[in-house]
Amino acid sequence: MMKHLCLLFVMIYALNSCKSDSYEKINNTSTLEEEVIKLSPNRPNLNISILVDLSDRINPNKYPNPAMNYFERDLGYIHSIVQSFEWHVRNKRSLKINDHIQLYIDPEPADNELNEKINSLNITFTKDNAKRELIKNTSTLYDSISKTIYKSAIDDDNYVGSDIWGFFKTNVKDFCVQKDHRNILVILTDGYLYHKDSRQKEKNLTSYLTPQDIRRFKLNKSNWKDRIQNQNFGFITGRDDLGELEILVLGLNPDTKNPYELDVISQYWSDWFTKMNVKQFELKTANLPANMDKLIKEFILQK
Repeated sequence: MMKHLCLLFVMIYALNSCKSDSYEKINNTSTLEEEVIKLSPNRPNLNISILVDLSDRINPNKYPNPAMNYFERDLGYIHSIVQSFEWHVRNKRSLKINDHIQLYIDPEPADNELNEKINSLNITFTKDNAKRELIKNTSTLYDSISKTIYKSAIDDDNYVGSDIWGFFKTNVKDFCVQKDHRNILVILTDGYLYHKDSRQKEKNLTSYLTPQDIRRFKLNKSNWKDRIQNQNFGFITGRDDLGELEILVLGLNPDTKNPYELDVISQYWSDWFTKMNVKQFELKTANLPANMDKLIKEFILQK
């Protein structure tokens, strides 16, 4: 009997060991030193871009949350993104490494010193510089500089909005798409769009969306979807050439006064990405980083 049990355990272990196309977290620790990750070594080159919305959504005084402030959630998301990148690079064959990660803020900060720090987050690994310690230092660097970026924005207390719409109109293809790479853009935002220099309107299409707009457009009632479809509400779309880009939006945080707010926001973004022919996209609300970690890693490490 004992012999049969041992044989059964060996067979189960062998079957589980065959999984090679997804990351596997062996224990509950969070450091790379203490984790064993199993990834296929034949992975595509990654080009990851992180676009951060530094509007007043991150203001802990205006939008406090007793569970965790929203800027802290962003920092947790960034850590998971960069850790995924590290795992990806560390599991590739050295000769195949050609992977890139970068962070963008639009508009750029006026602080030159801060911009230099942001530029240092533009990191490329190839077979020539993919040393173990350098790769492992990526998340440490991102954690430190990301905290500085958010602290600077909160201390400055001069929120002018984030020009996500303008970034897509002008920069997304040039900044976030590289040939022969799997291109991923992660956007950290509450889902509302507004910047003082991007206020365009074409009938019911706009370059912005705020809670006030949703109420003004009468999209706060159960017929919201019919109004969007029949009266063509949505974001102005200036391009349709993003077929090589995958997008993950994290942090949607709808106004709770409208029970349909999240539905409306999601419809706006989904229609926008679809019209731009985005290859793949997912939209997620502002959950705690511990709950989002697995989702983020699965999105980035899926191939």
